[in-house]
Amino acid sequence: MKILIIGATGGTGRELVRQALEQGHIVTALVRNPRRLAMRHERLTVVEGNVLDAGAVDRAVQGQDAVLSALGHKRWIIPSSTLSRGTQNIVHAMKQHGVRRIVCETSLGVGDSVGRLGLYYTLFVIPFIVLFYFLDKGKQETIIRQSGLDWIIVRPAKLTNGRRRGTYRHGPDVGSYILTRSISRADTAEFMLRQLTENTYLHKSPGVAF
Repeated sequence: MKILIIGATGGTGRELVRQALEQGHIVTALVRNPRRLAMRHERLTVVEGNVLDAGAVDRAVQGQDAVLSALGHKRWIIPSSTLSRGTQNIVHAMKQHGVRRIVCETSLGVGDSVGRLGLYYTLFVIPFIVLFYFLDKGKQETIIRQSGLDWIIVRPAKLTNGRRRGTYRHGPDVGSYILTRSISRADTAEFMLRQLTENTYLHKSPGVAF
């Protein structure tokens, strides 16, 4: 399968690239700075471009079979529309080129999973540190839900750099209103890649956590 990966230089994005290549996919990675993706492979094409540049996104989407988005940034404490604007460009390009499947990483604590990151995140981290980031994630999810595409929104728990276990919980009731659950970026990537061909969560937003 030909896959475009957005956010390929982030933690989950790197795992998506690595595991997609392991599985035999043909991968295109759209990145702002190609030097940050220190991977080389005969089935990997690294394209320099910004997700906020509609033209760059359009060119990257053309000819793909599916899109995986692990889009993120670290400008958490100021208002930002990077996630929603970038996702709008992705959706528009997918419609233009007839690409149907998009799997997008957001987070537990967004939409109807509010509270499922545990008390610490619900009462402190989200409202006082990453409020604007999470508000933009909510807008991002809305754009995807209204896109008319074949979408799956994956909501991981607190992300870690731990090893891939291959065993984790997933579904609408994942997470905890009290404790903060976690999931490795490697396992999140594995779950996202599974959604390329599975329809269990088509048009749904499963959480994923250990």
